[in-house]
Amino acid sequence: MRILVTGSDGLLGEALRRVLTQRHDVIWTDREDLDVRDLGSVRACVQAERPAAIIHLAAITQVDACERSPESAFEVNALGTRYVALAAREIEARLLFVSTDYVFDGALGRAYREYDTPAPLNVYGWSKLHGERAVEALVPRHFIVRTSGLFGAGRPCFPEAILRAVTRDGCAHVVDDQVCRPTYAGDLAAAAATIIAGEEYGRYHVASAGETSWFAFAQAVLEQAGSLRADVLRPVASAALKRAARRPAHSVLDTRAYEWTFGQALPHWSEGLARFWDERTAEPAHGG
Repeated sequence: MRILVTGSDGLLGEALRRVLTQRHDVIWTDREDLDVRDLGSVRACVQAERPAAIIHLAAITQVDACERSPESAFEVNALGTRYVALAAREIEARLLFVSTDYVFDGALGRAYREYDTPAPLNVYGWSKLHGERAVEALVPRHFIVRTSGLFGAGRPCFPEAILRAVTRDGCAHVVDDQVCRPTYAGDLAAAAATIIAGEEYGRYHVASAGETSWFAFAQAVLEQAGSLRADVLRPVASAALKRAARRPAHSVLDTRAYEWTFGQALPHWSEGLARFWDERTAEPAHGG
């Protein structure tokens, strides 16, 4: 299959290269190749390449940055997604859009299913939700994949931030009142490759097995590192950090629809963390 990937220079794009390249004809685009804020450029690229499918990753994912600059967030995450959807519709390509658990407010008291009502707490969540709505409205053959806590080697992510903070400062303050399902990028990439190859269109929650708080996840990161003591971590309430954007307290995703439809589940996040560490230590030039 001929597949066009937007935003391929990010964490998931890097992981997708390992699973798509051997099986598909892939056109990789990043911000320098394709500015999704420009409808003319998006249309021209899609018309020239004529992909059978598009995996749309291009996004502003820094949650606090979105809160400080909502115009930029909506321009990329919502309007840019609409432009990609319009271009996909024009050539009748299927479209996979990666969204987020942050479309929910975390107040439900159980894991979120695909048809629970979204209620974002922040600009990032709202911008991604409007991206979802554009895809649903414009592209008949679409997949919306919500995930959470994405991490992987070679790109900025939560484990890298923890390792850097502890190495630099000797300790790190981590919230202990937010729970999600941290998701290893390599496993999500494999799931996306399975989804895009089929015709089971719709919305799916896809995340690594197991739920945990960010504090417990940080402890596991340092335990994996071995040489760094987990007792250098300091639990803190979300409100004490005074970050620009609010986060949901319990944004755990229910992934049964994906598992029942495709007959497989993602491994536990701890298995992903072990592979993250293996990949990280296998790259001598990778910094902490």
